[in-house]
Amino acid sequence: MLIHSASQLLTLAGGPQRGKALGSLGIIRDGAVLVRDEKIAAVGTTDELRRAYPDEPTLDAGRCVLMPGFVDPHTHLVWAGDRADEFEKKMAGTPYLDILAAGGGILSTVRATRTASLETLMAETRPRMLRMFRNGTTTAEAKTGYGLQTSTELRLLKALLALHDESPLDLVFTFLGAHAVPAEHKDNPQAYADEVVNAMLPTLKEWWQTHAPRHAPPFVDVFCETGAFTLEQSRQILTQAAALGFPLKIHADEFDNLGGAALAAELGAASADHLVVTSDADIQALAKSETVAVALPCTPFGLAEGRYTPAQKLLEADALLAVATDCNPGTSWNESMQFAIALACRYMKLTPAQAIAAATINAAHALRRADSIGSIEVGKQADMLILSVNNYQQVGYRYGTNLVRHIVKRGQIYSVDVGYYRTA
Repeated sequence: MLIHSASQLLTLAGGPQRGKALGSLGIIRDGAVLVRDEKIAAVGTTDELRRAYPDEPTLDAGRCVLMPGFVDPHTHLVWAGDRADEFEKKMAGTPYLDILAAGGGILSTVRATRTASLETLMAETRPRMLRMFRNGTTTAEAKTGYGLQTSTELRLLKALLALHDESPLDLVFTFLGAHAVPAEHKDNPQAYADEVVNAMLPTLKEWWQTHAPRHAPPFVDVFCETGAFTLEQSRQILTQAAALGFPLKIHADEFDNLGGAALAAELGAASADHLVVTSDADIQALAKSETVAVALPCTPFGLAEGRYTPAQKLLEADALLAVATDCNPGTSWNESMQFAIALACRYMKLTPAQAIAAATINAAHALRRADSIGSIEVGKQADMLILSVNNYQQVGYRYGTNLVRHIVKRGQIYSVDVGYYRTA
């Protein structure tokens, strides 16, 4: 199929964009893309491709923007229940760490998730995935982390694997057994860290080889933060994960700067995420590495906090920057990368072009998938969006609405309609 007559074709060609190079959209005006066998077969102007491929079935982009599908590199997609009551407490002034210390926060979702069946987990997660897809996310990372015990963590992975197989949205899997210290270990957090290292991770490796042999190994993540895991415990967990062959991620510097970002760079982690209070030394460590700094602007927004990822410092240092939703039940129940981009523009001072690159090619690199998704280049997976606007600058400028008209996922066309999506 030949998709033609795009007002602006945003190719994002050339690989991940570091530092001040962020925002190179590779625009082709009156652009066109040829899709064959789920892949991008040719890219150029409408005149060039129509002359070269006169007999192809066509889809008219209608003088609208054609761009890569969004890649969401940080979500906590699968959980049970909600925390609307805690939202009211937070808006009344109770700090999140105080809610966590009282048994709320992550721990309240853990209680609900542990008792939920596989069917319940899938039923509650499925609508979130559909909303992500309708809003233009074509690949999303999805973490476990609301079990904090081996059996539930594996049940969450089983739910994600099944949802991946039934949905057009591609999932990239992350094991986050070290999301928090469970209530049963509150008096001895080190014992739980030891359990993650000595029991959970070896079990995960064996389970994955049996239940998901066709998938790449999941990332292993840890929440390096006050009230969660210390820098030493994070090193212990990530070092064991790497020894078992798992790629790495880390949550760091959301509330306190413990050195997690520098640890991620040292260990070759794919990304370090949150990074709100990251020190200049940690920023320099990231800038000298391939570890992507993943900003989650929806989270401080959801917490009504005033501090966001210091994007300009990261770019000045020549670091790799990506943007994600952090979709989760406590601080960021938001499935829209468009809204994350709008926040990144306003509170991290990114231009729309920079935010789009951070949400596509750089986000793909944060998942180590930039060789197959995140840009419109020959040989890559045909994951694209046709927007309802003719200028990319509308992305980020507008918010609270969905600018996606058509989704192209592995070459299949989906038309976004009110309240649902359907195959065109």
